[in-house]
Amino acid sequence: MKPRTVSVLFVLLALIWGSLFIFIEIGLPYIPPVLFAALRHDLAAVITLGYAASVSAQWVPRSREDWWLVALGAVFFVGLYNGLLFIGQQGITGGMAAILVAMNPILAAFFAWLLISQRRLALPGIVGLFLGFVGVALVARPDLSAPFQSESLGSLLVLLSTACLAFGSVLVERAGSDLSTESFVAWSNVLGALFLHGISFGLPTESFAQIEVSMTALGALLYLAVIGSGVSAILYFVLLDELGAVEINLVSYAAPIFTAILGWLILDETLSPTSIIGFLIIFTGFALIKRRELRLELRKLSTN
Repeated sequence: MKPRTVSVLFVLLALIWGSLFIFIEIGLPYIPPVLFAALRHDLAAVITLGYAASVSAQWVPRSREDWWLVALGAVFFVGLYNGLLFIGQQGITGGMAAILVAMNPILAAFFAWLLISQRRLALPGIVGLFLGFVGVALVARPDLSAPFQSESLGSLLVLLSTACLAFGSVLVERAGSDLSTESFVAWSNVLGALFLHGISFGLPTESFAQIEVSMTALGALLYLAVIGSGVSAILYFVLLDELGAVEINLVSYAAPIFTAILGWLILDETLSPTSIIGFLIIFTGFALIKRRELRLELRKLSTN
């Protein structure tokens, strides 16, 4: 694939990922949060299953290892991440949520440091972890005198959702399975949607009767499922083959830029200077943790 095409797809994926936080925010007034996440992944399961069946020779999990991998994805990548994210976004803007989710690579490095003996961090990496948490503190700005107020609690829940995503990625890395990435994502959506429906059913504050049917709600749901889970998954698979795991992580840091722009254009929201500084500090922390990998990628780019 031509470098220019790869660059266009990278920007497009960052735009889609950044826009998801805005469309979650748009749909939340009409649909209870966990049920909203469940319905999104109902539709996403259909789309990604169809894609997996079309590109994978073995698209149905067969072994115990395959199903264990899918279970990890369903619980951590779909269930806990989305459930906590959708609940948390009731209290904070999409721009703040996008920045907090950008902590995912840093938290993944932290959990890998704890759980995988070969993934020890040197001093620069430890400094990077510290900077990441400093950046989060600047973005979230928790009010310790009222920790359960809407914005503080929302920030905490979104950060917790990101921690679940990061922890799950380390568990998936440790799990052994030959299941294709496409099939893993598809079946994680299937079981994850069921998991979210189970949580929603158990919450007294959620029911289908509370859904306020409107074109806005339907549009947000369809965008999150079709574009956010379907199209973005295909783009991710393509770019993962072209760029590798390190460069694809950079999408997480481009996405908040688009979230901020779309939040301003659509919802008339702005990020505070403190949040912007916090985001830059988080990115600096990521660069320190992944300094060797980024240096190798820069060398590759300079020789092409």
